[in-house]
Amino acid sequence: MAESAPPADTIGFDDFLKVDVRVGRIVDAQPFPEARKPAFRLAIDLGPAIGIKKSSAQITRNHRLEDLVGRLVLCVVNFPPRQIGPMRSEVLTLGVPDADGEVMLIAPDRDVPLGGRLY
Repeated sequence: MAESAPPADTIGFDDFLKVDVRVGRIVDAQPFPEARKPAFRLAIDLGPAIGIKKSSAQITRNHRLEDLVGRLVLCVVNFPPRQIGPMRSEVLTLGVPDADGEVMLIAPDRDVPLGGRLY
């Protein structure tokens, strides 16, 4: 069973507001065999203001490729892109660890407008 980490250092509310977390819908999911760790390539629609962005997500242990398209997810949209193998990942798809430390995606429990910002 994975242990949870101690809380991070205290930050101000203004620091929290700098992290732009938005809701999106996965519109495409593909295998990503070139990744060093097992991962999927995702295309995520983050609404008209942001558009469709790419993300590499190490979610293969708890999520099946065929179940991902249509699923809502939360993403950090204002980190700089990262080169992951041959892919440029444009957003960070968020998750939390399960009991074994493997990623479980997090999302709203109802349909919401794409691009909505976490607050």
